[in-house]
Amino acid sequence: MADEQKKDIGKKIDVDQVDLEKMREKTTEQPGLIPMPHTLSGAVIKPDDLGKIKGQAMMAMQQQTESQMGQLYDQMETLVKQAEAIKKRVEISERIYQVKVNFEPRILKEYYVYQRQDGSDFISLVAPHEWGKSSTLIYVAQVRLLADHTWEVIDMPDEATPL
Repeated sequence: MADEQKKDIGKKIDVDQVDLEKMREKTTEQPGLIPMPHTLSGAVIKPDDLGKIKGQAMMAMQQQTESQMGQLYDQMETLVKQAEAIKKRVEISERIYQVKVNFEPRILKEYYVYQRQDGSDFISLVAPHEWGKSSTLIYVAQVRLLADHTWEVIDMPDEATPL
């Protein structure tokens, strides 16, 4: 084969026998843009599996959005708990401000809310365990007066508890 190549060296090319259209199909004006190597020693170019890439992107997107939705859900739970605590503060504050108080409550001082047998409420400095066994009062809540003059609930049984 080497001998044949040596024979071809220096031969003149007959331009009339060259099929330019066929040659044009095998070449390109912009070799960097074709989807295959343009020379025998060129780098191997493999086409991407677009379905696989899209599938991985979709999986990553779903994982990320699920994570963010979980964070939002946790934040919503916290906000709901805070709203319930505020609602409880408003309810107990309204209840306390409707009772007749024979003293001036002090800010950040703890008090106890009780209900008498006739259904009326009152606040006291006396804790439930200090009343004795013969008391007919119902323990409603332990509260603290805040600086904004709402009452923070420190302890409140699920149901009013007779002493």
